[in-house]
Amino acid sequence: MIKMLDLGPRIKGGAKVATLKDIAERVGVSISTVSRVLNDDDSKIVNAVTKEKILITAEELGYRKKGWSRRSIVDRGIEPVVTKRKRVGCIISLPQENYSYPYFSLVLKGIEKGLADRGYGLAFIHTRDELRDPSVQQQVIQESQVDGVIIIEGIDTPIYASLKKHIPTIVGVDVNDPKIPTVSYDRVAASQAAVRHLISQGHRKIGFIGGLGLSGDIYREKRFRGYHNALLEADIELERRWILNAEWQIETSFELMSRLVKETPRAELPTAFFVASDVMAISAMRAVTEAGLRVPDDMAFFGVDNIDISQYTSPPLSTIHVPKYEIGQMAAYLLSDRLEGRMNFPIRALLPYDLKIRGSSTRV
Repeated sequence: MIKMLDLGPRIKGGAKVATLKDIAERVGVSISTVSRVLNDDDSKIVNAVTKEKILITAEELGYRKKGWSRRSIVDRGIEPVVTKRKRVGCIISLPQENYSYPYFSLVLKGIEKGLADRGYGLAFIHTRDELRDPSVQQQVIQESQVDGVIIIEGIDTPIYASLKKHIPTIVGVDVNDPKIPTVSYDRVAASQAAVRHLISQGHRKIGFIGGLGLSGDIYREKRFRGYHNALLEADIELERRWILNAEWQIETSFELMSRLVKETPRAELPTAFFVASDVMAISAMRAVTEAGLRVPDDMAFFGVDNIDISQYTSPPLSTIHVPKYEIGQMAAYLLSDRLEGRMNFPIRALLPYDLKIRGSSTRV
């Protein structure tokens, strides 16, 4: 039983008289939302689970309004909603089970909150590598009985095709498929803006640290494309030996940078690096300082993601702020809208990014 709130129904003539406010407080919504549901007002969408909670609570509290009852709603052709929690799966483009990676962990938090807001539960989370196991594929496609799937950053083409065949409702986070709803930020434009900043600081020798995408072609990786576009725009020649494929690994970024500064004469080193994630940028900065170089005087850095620790490095890391939590939450909303028939076209939502200019890229 749900414990009654202190602000309970008013008493009139010895009997409790429930009000819209009482229902709103019990369910945790606004009075106007309660009013719309009880008056069958569809001018604004109320998700199905919330609507059912309002109807049940109104009945439990004994709400009375002339001409209204839960049965009268059904009689007007609105079937009661089954309150069984719907289930959604999530697939992350990670090479191993590493959900604590800062970018993905916040996107996942946003997804979980967005699903909860709409009355859905997260049935499973699988990485790209896990999904390559045929038994895991079978579980996802045949046994999980999910209503839909959110895919974060793409998976192998044959596996993706099989998922689309068996699970028709899919939403992507930075997935290149014009036939499904997707949510992201403009990675190419954001990266180009970050490298433009480095160029504005006088840098002409700018390197890149990142990893390959599913295509295996660095020129198709969006953050690299933004970096390359900025160089072309400024008539700066790309120097291949300054392109470090760290395979998205923190340790590899540290090792490659350590080797570069050890084996390259000081005069031939880049004076700045654009790094495709903050965690790789932080480890690369550590390698540079351990080699006796100063950041940003000898080598400047610009990262991506704006994870919490980036503002506490020494010096603080300049980075692209990515609305990670909001991206996840929006993906969950898009999926529920698709499942519940409120959105039948493949919308592409681009959330805004912001440059956080800090000490790692600006000379005092």
